[in-house]
Amino acid sequence: MNEMIEPPRRCHNCGADLPLGALACEKCHALIYSEELARITHRANSLEEADNLQQAREEWRKALPLLPTNATQAEWVRSHIGKLDLLLRAPQSPPKNNWIKKLGPLAPIVILLSKGKFLLVALFKLKFLLTLFAFMGLYWSLYGAWFGIGFVALIFVHEMGHYLEIRRRGLPAEMPVFLPGLGAYVKWNALGVTRITRSIVSLAGPFAGFLGAIACLYLWHRTGNGVWAALARSSAGLNILNLIPVWILDGGQATLSLSKVERWLLLGLCLLLWLGLGENLLFLVAAGVVYRLFTKDLPPFAAPKITAYYATILIGLSVVMHLVPAHIFPQR
Repeated sequence: MNEMIEPPRRCHNCGADLPLGALACEKCHALIYSEELARITHRANSLEEADNLQQAREEWRKALPLLPTNATQAEWVRSHIGKLDLLLRAPQSPPKNNWIKKLGPLAPIVILLSKGKFLLVALFKLKFLLTLFAFMGLYWSLYGAWFGIGFVALIFVHEMGHYLEIRRRGLPAEMPVFLPGLGAYVKWNALGVTRITRSIVSLAGPFAGFLGAIACLYLWHRTGNGVWAALARSSAGLNILNLIPVWILDGGQATLSLSKVERWLLLGLCLLLWLGLGENLLFLVAAGVVYRLFTKDLPPFAAPKITAYYATILIGLSVVMHLVPAHIFPQR
């Protein structure tokens, strides 16, 4: 029995009221069930890659009731289902063992080439590991082994916050890629998802970073080792920088869901924290919020939960920075 999807009442893109049973917004033509369609597409493609064509066909069929009948996407899905039907009706190929035996000494090479998918997966994991170790090597050489390893681990925690939130929603994402000296990123397809989803995914990284900073703060108080203090302050500062609502930073995506009133509230919070705690990074966040007060990207409706989430993370990171002396830094 298929799970019922509750129809939204307003368009997630423009905020227009939606008539009962609408599949696309009449005003901006956005697909109403874009996120569910993205999940279906990801599952269907994964099944096809696993050569499970029958289940893939059934997965594609789930997309049709969520698409307008005359939409280009619906036409493509119907055509693709037809192709899968033909493949399923086609006669089965002879057992692989027969042709493998005929190849003789060339068989290992052919088998290796036939496993191209697994080779690509291995190369992808290799890219993740190579960039991770290159990133670690840079900070190891600058600040010593313990800080270098710890700092990379904290950035990994931040990026995994994004990754796990994306995958939890059934959307495709790649493992983090590290850019030595610059940072890291998680590649995912955000097209078609709502502003709220973009904001939650963006804030998941700083939230995970906050948890990592709290862990380092606790270890510093337990052990007295200054490396933990340096890691706590560095992680908190880096995540606050990521909350500046500009460009491709996490704060830039998170602010997409905030109304003008909510942006004013966020500005007030930044200024209070800056004046109260004296951490100058908070002034940069405030400056970014001022900029976003005049941009033409206001959402169709307010998002108080996102505002509270943003504010909670910002307060937590600010307190961590305030609790760790600014002069602490790892010694080689």
